[in-house]
Formats: sequence, structure tokens, C-alpha cells
Amino acid sequence: MSLMDHLGELRVRLVRCCIAVGLGFLACWAVVDPIFNALVDPLLAVLPKGSHAIYTTLPEGFFTRMYIAFVAGVFVSSPVIFYQVWSFIAPGLYDEEKRYIIPVAVISALFFVCGGAFCYFMVFPYAFSFFVSFATEEIVAMPKVSDYLSFVLKLILAFGLIFEMPLFALFLARMGLITAAMMRKVRRYAILGIFIVAAILTPPDVVSQLLMACPMLILYEISIGVAALFGRDRNKKDKAEKPDAAAAKDTPKDDQPKPEEGPAAADKPAAGPTEDA
Repeated sequence: MSLMDHLGELRVRLVRCCIAVGLGFLACWAVVDPIFNALVDPLLAVLPKGSHAIYTTLPEGFFTRMYIAFVAGVFVSSPVIFYQVWSFIAPGLYDEEKRYIIPVAVISALFFVCGGAFCYFMVFPYAFSFFVSFATEEIVAMPKVSDYLSFVLKLILAFGLIFEMPLFALFLARMGLITAAMMRKVRRYAILGIFIVAAILTPPDVVSQLLMACPMLILYEISIGVAALFGRDRNKKDKAEKPDAAAAKDTPKDDQPKPEEGPAAADKPAAGPTEDA
């Protein structure tokens, strides 16, 4: 495929993703109030008596619900999104590997949702309890709803993407861009990078950072195993194809004329001009 063909294919995939997210947005808008209540419940559960979540502008409640419906629509349409992503990179895969596009897309969506669920059930209770603990009788916590939900939804999306690490390792290993040995070699730098990312994406407390960093460390080790398991088969296949290509290159073509040998060649008169006697 040429560059323009790839760009055209990318445009088609992006349009399909946008349509899927739009349909997911409409579906989630119909149930946005239960989603809103579910997202606010972890905060309300730890707020001390006398504290409330507040709106500070008139349209804040409306736009907050639109944002919630959009992010929820991304989660709902994630199978379609991941299918489009894997279909776009399918030309770089072997024919037998293309059969796994749909299962991999479903697994990608499952990991994405599991990452968001882990954030909601494991990270939020500890993180919000830590923040609310700084409130006193004189200083009452009054969190702004839009700021709170913006922070919550970004964190959920971050955890969802982090849980895709093994699948990204699968893709990169299949493409020959990474190997298990390479990932083991840079493990110490990866650990440092993981804790830096966790410090940036999570609230500034040790518990929240560990709750993000520990799954990332586990997922990194799983990614090494994925690269070792699937990348090795690819390398063997490439090595097996190289001798075949070299042998095909050295094989003479059938349409090339072959010199004649034997008595027939010796008896054949030499070509040249003839003179009349």
C-alpha cells in the first residue's frame, strides 16, 4: 500500500471510531444520572459531616454530565475502537495472525474495562480518604463537582490504557521491534519510568502511587512473557524464510538458454558467413 492508501485507510478507521463513540455517547446519555451517582459515591462516602460537593456555575451540571456520557461512551464503544486499531495494523501481520484480530480486539476492550474497574474499586477509596483527612472543623471540604469528575475520569482512562501494556507488547514483539531480552535489559529503567508515571497520574500520596505502580510492574513482567512467547515464533519464521529466499535467488531460471554438450554439439557446424564456390 502507498502512503496515500494508508492515509485513506486511517481516515476510514477514524470515522468509524467517531461514529461508534457517538452512538455510545447517545446510549450513555440515556443513563447518565446513574453513572453520575456511581462516580460521586466514592467521594460522598468519605466526606465528613457538613461537607458537600458543589457547583460553582449554572451550566456546570449539564456540561459535567455531557463529559461523563462521552467517557462512558468511549468505554462502551471500546470493542469497536480496538477492532479498528488492530484492523489498521493488520497489513503488517502474517495471514494466520490476521485471524486473531477479533479475539485480540475483545481482549483489548476487556483489559481496558478491567483497568477502569481496578481504579474505581481499589484506588478511589484510599485516595479520597487521604485527601479528605486534611479537612478540619475550621476548614470544611467543599469539592467542586466538575473538577472532581474531570480528575476521576482522567484517572480511569489512564488505568484503562495502562492495562493494555501486554497487548502492546504482543504487537511490538510480532513486529520485531522489541524482544524479551531487550525488555529484561531495560527493566531497571522501566521501573523508574513506571514510578514517575504513577507519580504524575495519581494524587500526591504514596498509597495511590503504589496502587498504580504495582499493577504496572506486574503488567510489565507479563509483557516480558508475552514478548518471549510470541516474539520467538516470529523470529524463527523470519529465519526460516531467509534461506528459502536465498535458495530461490540462486536457482537458475528455466527460461535461460543452456549450452549444448556432447557429440551433438561437436558435430554442429559453426555459425558464420558462407562463400559461394
